[in-house]
Amino acid sequence: MELRGWHNEKILSRTVRALEDNFFMAKAFQTRNEVIEEVLKNIEKGMKVGLGGSVTVRELGLVEKITEKGAILLLDHWREGLTPEEIAGIRIEQLTSHVFLTSANAITEKGEIVNIDGIGNRVNAMTYGPKKVFIIAGINKIVPDINSAIERIKRVAAPMNAKRLNLPLPCAETGYCHDCKSEKRICRILSILMKKPGQSDISVYLVNEVLGY
Repeated sequence: MELRGWHNEKILSRTVRALEDNFFMAKAFQTRNEVIEEVLKNIEKGMKVGLGGSVTVRELGLVEKITEKGAILLLDHWREGLTPEEIAGIRIEQLTSHVFLTSANAITEKGEIVNIDGIGNRVNAMTYGPKKVFIIAGINKIVPDINSAIERIKRVAAPMNAKRLNLPLPCAETGYCHDCKSEKRICRILSILMKKPGQSDISVYLVNEVLGY
């Protein structure tokens, strides 16, 4: 157990340094409570807060914590009972939010942030539009390099999301990508942030816990 803890610390430290070298603001946290506290410091009454399609953000309980603050417009397209038109409208409004909260499919130890999206609203909001972006990821999402990141997405993130959404896709059944041709396919856009986009304000918060897919 001690060896694993030491190993995790090395990975976190190495990845934070690499992210900083790539112009991101990066920080490592030992527990989810620490990262929740840090994020909430940046959310004030009157703000518009956008939520990317992120299991991690919801596992952290940030939706409930932000709601408790009151007087905040929470732009959450996962709310129940929304029509397709309402969901599309929320996704567009997220692009001009004061704070955008999301995660990543994978983050490399070289400081690159890798995502595969089906629609593109999440990766668009990461790169331009919101005044402040927080990318929160558990240590389970840190990988050595871009090839490992894409492999992780194909074998972990995409199949688990397809299963969560109850989509009739082969990866939801087998647990790995088949490069399918289905109209329901959720792997359509590959985004790699090699450096922080020029006019963005992005903080990457890494947590020494397993979070999300």
